[in-house]
Amino acid sequence: MASQAEVIELIYRALRSLNEELAADKRVALAPDTRLFGADASLDSLSLVSVIVDVETAVADELGRTVSLTDDTAMSQPVSPFSSVTTLADYIVGQLSRG
Repeated sequence: MASQAEVIELIYRALRSLNEELAADKRVALAPDTRLFGADASLDSLSLVSVIVDVETAVADELGRTVSLTDDTAMSQPVSPFSSVTTLADYIVGQLSRG
């Protein structure tokens, strides 16, 4: 099973890839509490979709498992998995642990 640290690194990699396409003043901080979605979010909706696709691909390629971050389960969580890097990592680790 993947650790939270491993999953956070996958998320950071997706954010680094996004940052390469952004102007210096628009780059997203690589921090556990970086807001991805909602109030004070670092990403616009198009950037969030790009990060989601990159993270899903990285999980499949590197961890050999598929996760869907846009299914009903993800969207019905009391706290959005996309609130921050940490909440997204926690959600992914939870999905991977379910088998």
